[in-house]
Amino acid sequence: MQRRTLLQATAASAAALAAPGLLAQTLPSGPIRIIVGFPPGGGTDALARIVAAKLTQMWNTQVIVETKAGVAGVLAADYTATQPADGTTLLMAHINSHALAPSLQPKLKYDPINDFTPITLVGVTPNLLVCNPSQPARTVPDIVALCKAKPGQIGFGSAGSGSAQHLALELFKQRAGVNAIHVPYKGSAPVITDLIGGQIQYAFETMTAATPHVKGGRLMAIAQTRAKRAQSYPDVPTMAELGYPGFEATTWYGLVGPGKLPAAMAQRMNEDVNKVLAMPDVQTSLAQYGAEDGGGSRERFTEFIKSEIAQWRKVVKEGNVKPDA
Repeated sequence: MQRRTLLQATAASAAALAAPGLLAQTLPSGPIRIIVGFPPGGGTDALARIVAAKLTQMWNTQVIVETKAGVAGVLAADYTATQPADGTTLLMAHINSHALAPSLQPKLKYDPINDFTPITLVGVTPNLLVCNPSQPARTVPDIVALCKAKPGQIGFGSAGSGSAQHLALELFKQRAGVNAIHVPYKGSAPVITDLIGGQIQYAFETMTAATPHVKGGRLMAIAQTRAKRAQSYPDVPTMAELGYPGFEATTWYGLVGPGKLPAAMAQRMNEDVNKVLAMPDVQTSLAQYGAEDGGGSRERFTEFIKSEIAQWRKVVKEGNVKPDA
């Protein structure tokens, strides 16, 4: 009995000593890339850099943000889906690539569920209806009246055809019964540049990308598009409060890997990203951009993606929305 007890104790001690090594094996041994499907200066890029900086410290390996912009985030998703499932290539997934594209891109090369391994939801933000402060129509009723007085003449920018901003505009057009021009760009940064410069009148821009310019006085926030007001914008009304009940058009961000990413590695990454999201300075940074409700299990993120696909499929079908509309 004593010998058996000693052997059990020895085995337990060996397992305990080996645990750190086994834990380390669940992470890649070399640098890790987080692929972003939009140009620098946008919300996806900003949140990816916040997470990457903390993971670099936590994992003691370089976590790099790499831009592969195009097709409203689809190019980056398509690229990531074909990469080796060794954890060295991750994607900052986005509502565009994983919830809108399945309904808007009939020739999509990837399946947003089966070709990726969800890791963690990073954050959900409202879109902000914004304009240059010099615009005369600066309330939702005034904008609706302006669009009706000048049908097809008022321009709303977006980060690209089929983007979250585009779909928010289409939902607004449906609910308000107006005809406005959709002006697609390649990412949020050029949208904001032209808004500030007066080349376009309005945009349903991501809160993440618009916030620095709203706080700096270069843009004005008119309304937000989530059912509840973001903590960082307590004084900006929601579209629901302004007479459009049920109006919800969010932008969300989450970390995913290629489809065959080992479960142990995905779980380790989930746990560590959750630790990052719980850090007080990270929470402060995310709150500044209106990014809330991130974190949770891998299963929660999977179900969230599925629900978003179903919601926007209905909007696209009912509005007969095309990606090049």
